[in-house]
Amino acid sequence: MDVTLQELREELNYLNHAILKMLNRRARVVQDVFAVKKAENIPFYVPERESLMLDELVKASEGPFPDKAVRQVFKEIFHACVRMMEDEQAATLRISRATRGEDLVVAVGDQRIGDDEACMIAGPCAVETEDQMDLVARGLSRLGVGFLRGGAYKPRSSPDAFQGLGEEGLRLLRDAADRYGMKVVTEVVDTRLVDVVARYADVLQVGTRNMYNYELLKEVGRQEKPVLLKRGFSATVDEFLQAAEYIVKEGNEQVVLCERGIRTYERQTRNTLDISAIPILRQQSYLPVIVDVSHAAGRKDILASLSKASLAAGANGLMVEVHPFPVVARSDSQQQLDLDEFARFIRQVGLRLPARSAYVQDGSPASLAL
Repeated sequence: MDVTLQELREELNYLNHAILKMLNRRARVVQDVFAVKKAENIPFYVPERESLMLDELVKASEGPFPDKAVRQVFKEIFHACVRMMEDEQAATLRISRATRGEDLVVAVGDQRIGDDEACMIAGPCAVETEDQMDLVARGLSRLGVGFLRGGAYKPRSSPDAFQGLGEEGLRLLRDAADRYGMKVVTEVVDTRLVDVVARYADVLQVGTRNMYNYELLKEVGRQEKPVLLKRGFSATVDEFLQAAEYIVKEGNEQVVLCERGIRTYERQTRNTLDISAIPILRQQSYLPVIVDVSHAAGRKDILASLSKASLAAGANGLMVEVHPFPVVARSDSQQQLDLDEFARFIRQVGLRLPARSAYVQDGSPASLAL
């Protein structure tokens, strides 16, 4: 051969640098495309366009690479550009850790979410009766719980299942919370109900089925009440953060993220608790993160273990379903703790809840005997 090995190596080195230069040039064009798409609210990744470009490149190839190799090489280039756009998008979110170094602490009266001490949100799956709410609120307050949860509107899989008491349930929930000095966390399921729920609740909850309800996210984003946003049962972490962005973009920065398990093939639990999501959310966003262990497990016997794992992973608090008599609960009876079980749960997890005094509305001490 007239060409020496050294000369061939030099040509390869030149080509490597030329390819790198062109790749960087392509990346800069991709950044410009991303800026235009973002301004015009166009999806930045279109699989159909990627497929079309790959087909055109295969047709234009003159060898010696086989078609499969051409597709593989350019797929990697395309995906590297997509990942770059995803990273840029994440960094530009209002809720991104890059925009704010310190963690957000959501203050709800005398209660705080995101502080040094883990918070506890507890109460029944659904508001059922006045006696039920009085018993559970009294017992929870005695144990130091400051947030009372309960569903007045229940989005159920079956249209024939108990759908909640509606505004009457909100009133019972509010009355019980006021009687024992607690704050109300309850779900809003429809844009038409936001104002009604906001009149009674201290924290507006958006449930897993509504994480993708962008009009609802916008509406709660216009409220002055904190929002507890649950992760959709099939949502990625990125989609979860984007949902929170919808709320914050409307002006409401008081958002709490709630991991509640995702749907997998596993049937030993109701859902699969994604422990890895907790440190990732804490790393990528300054918003506080709590974990609903009841909906993740769907059973009582592993709640303490899941809770300890969640707190060890960085969760700012827990949500647990508690009912005075779970056996007669109108929904999710298998996963709700009774008050004695909840007291043992608190001890097992090692939570240090503040000592609280329960008072009736006229200011006189309430009986704390269950």
